[in-house]
Amino acid sequence: MASTTLVEVFVDAIARGLLFALLGSGITLVFGLGNVLNIAIGAFALIALIATSEFLAVSPNVAVAAVGGVAVVAAVGVAVDRTLLSLVYRQEGEDRILLGIFVTLGLMLFFEGVMFVEYAEGFSVSHGVPALTVAGLRIRGSTVVIIAVASVLLALLFLFLQRTYLGKATRTVFQDETGATLCGIDARRIRTLIFVVSVVLAGVAGILQGFHTNLRPDAAFELTVFAIIVSIVGGVRNIQGTVGAGLLLGLVITYANFFIGAYIANIILFGVAVLALLVRPEEIA
Repeated sequence: MASTTLVEVFVDAIARGLLFALLGSGITLVFGLGNVLNIAIGAFALIALIATSEFLAVSPNVAVAAVGGVAVVAAVGVAVDRTLLSLVYRQEGEDRILLGIFVTLGLMLFFEGVMFVEYAEGFSVSHGVPALTVAGLRIRGSTVVIIAVASVLLALLFLFLQRTYLGKATRTVFQDETGATLCGIDARRIRTLIFVVSVVLAGVAGILQGFHTNLRPDAAFELTVFAIIVSIVGGVRNIQGTVGAGLLLGLVITYANFFIGAYIANIILFGVAVLALLVRPEEIA
C-alpha cells in the first residue's frame, strides 16, 4: 500500500474528527451549562443543511446559502430554547436531565418525521472547491473546506470562552451557577446564548458533511450518536477534551473503515465510549 494513500486517509480522518468535534462541542456546551442532553442535535445539523440547499435554489453563492442555513437553524434554536427548554430548566438535578432527554428526543422524532415527509431523498451541497494535489497527495476539495471552516470555528469558540465577557460568564455558570447568579450573571440568558451557539456548531457540521456526502433524514440519529460518544470520551463538560476526542475518534473510525469496514469501525467507536465511561464514570455525574 502506498504511503501517500495512508496520508490521504489521515487528512480525511482529520476532517472527520473536526466534524465530530463540532457536534460533540454542541453536546458538551449545553450539558455542561444546564444539564440538558440535546438528543436532537443531529436534527439541527440536517435542518441547516436543508435550509442551505433551499437557499442555493435562490442564490448560486454557496457561502451566502450557508450563512442563510446557519441563520435558520439559529432561529429554530432560539424558538426551542425559549419554549420547550424553559420547561426543562424549571426542574433540578436528575429530573432536569431526564426531562431534557425526553423533550429533545421527542423533538428529534418530530423533526425527523417532517424531514421524511418533505425531504426524504436527502441533501448534499455542491461547494465548487477543486481537489488539491500537494507533493503527490490528492486532497478532496470538500476535505479542504471542512478542515478550514471547522478549525476557524473551533478557534473562535475557544477565543469566545476565554477572552470575552460573555465567554467568561459562561465559564462561571459552568463552574458555579449559584455564585454566578450572586455576581449578577443571568444564567438563563447565558443558557439561551449557549444553546444557540451549540445548534449553530451542529448546523455548520451538517452543512460541511453535506459537502462530503448526501445526508438523508435518518442520518440525524447517527449524527447525534456520534456527538454524544465524542462528548462522553472528551469528558462531557470539557470543551478541550471534546475537541481532542473528536480528532482521536475521527482517526480511529476513518482508519478502521479503511482497513476493516464500517460495521466493525462503529463497534470499535462504541467500545471506546464504553471504556471511557468505565474509566471515568464521575464525568457524567
